[in-house]
Amino acid sequence: MRSSSRLVRALAAVVLLVLLAGPAAAGPQPVAPGAAGSAEGPGERRARAVLAAWDESRAAAWRRGDRAGLADLYTAGSLAGARDLRMLDAWLERGLRVRGMGVEVLALEVLRDGPGRLVLRVTDRLAGAVAVGSGVRRVLPRDRPTTRALVLRRGDDGWRMASVRLLGW
Repeated sequence: MRSSSRLVRALAAVVLLVLLAGPAAAGPQPVAPGAAGSAEGPGERRARAVLAAWDESRAAAWRRGDRAGLADLYTAGSLAGARDLRMLDAWLERGLRVRGMGVEVLALEVLRDGPGRLVLRVTDRLAGAVAVGSGVRRVLPRDRPTTRALVLRRGDDGWRMASVRLLGW
């Protein structure tokens, strides 16, 4: 019974992770078209592609339990990155990995698109995540849509998440 309550706490923690640390994905993402059904412009298409690639890399790092790979997705000093690493460590200490961290992007708005910096407002929710370990396979609950401001910075070797801020609270 005691290990069961630990598992429940761990499962609840992944939902908190998604709320605090931002999006992740493990495959194709259902995405909504531009605001009010308007046609997507090239800036929005590029932003969706950048975010999808970042999400896929993050989900892969979580699936592998790869601390270095996960840390490399964030800028130095990123609070979101530090939270993500602490949460990954907590799962690994319990002998669990999280697979299938898909994100449904419900809305995306490009707030700023400059050289080497992308600021987005994203509404998304976790879908399809599963905690796995020795004798354990638990489907994690789908969370409610959450809106965040994301700041990504482009370095020589790709985009990194600089900050994640919850909006609408």
